[in-house]
Amino acid sequence: MDLFSHSWAALRAAVAGLRDQDFGQPSGCGGWLVRDLVCHLVIDAQDVLITLVTPAEGEPTVDAVTYWSVGDQAPAGDDPLDALIVRLAAAYQEPGLLKFHLDDVGSAAGRAAELADPGARVGTQDQVLTVGDYLSAYVLEWTLHHLDLIAHLPDAAGPPAEGLARSRAMLEAIAGAPFPASLTDTDALLIGTGRRAPTDAEESELGRLVEKLPLVLG
Repeated sequence: MDLFSHSWAALRAAVAGLRDQDFGQPSGCGGWLVRDLVCHLVIDAQDVLITLVTPAEGEPTVDAVTYWSVGDQAPAGDDPLDALIVRLAAAYQEPGLLKFHLDDVGSAAGRAAELADPGARVGTQDQVLTVGDYLSAYVLEWTLHHLDLIAHLPDAAGPPAEGLARSRAMLEAIAGAPFPASLTDTDALLIGTGRRAPTDAEESELGRLVEKLPLVLG
């Protein structure tokens, strides 16, 4: 839970430090500008708040790793929710308003996470899991989107090293195999999720694991 808070605080701080012109730059999410990604983070924060107050009974059906569904095709941009996010982001017009909304809802989500019982069970997407596993799963969400945020903003601060390491470990568990030690945590995450293609040398080092990539998480 501490790592959730640390990763989330770092991502919100990175957004708070953006210049107005940065919001019109492309992000690491195909087809989305930075402003679209930040709008998505607002919705993510809302989802965290909703899930943390949605108690569930019964045994957990997923954990922090199996929470993720895995596909092999990146979003085509024609999903209704994706299209809605782009329209919502444009409606803000002033980047400061979008920053304010993320800070407002995001701070509330962070406080709710700190107050939650990690052993409590919650329901989301027709699944049951512990609060601790749910928040652990979101470390991967925050870390990947932090990398998306700074993909074309070289001066922006990156995600915490602890979040990168934990996210790599989760992605390796999802893949069922480790990434080569020669890859940094950042490169493992970018290549593993299809955010960039491996070089010829990296592809050789990946071996048969490359046949499973990219892992499109949803």
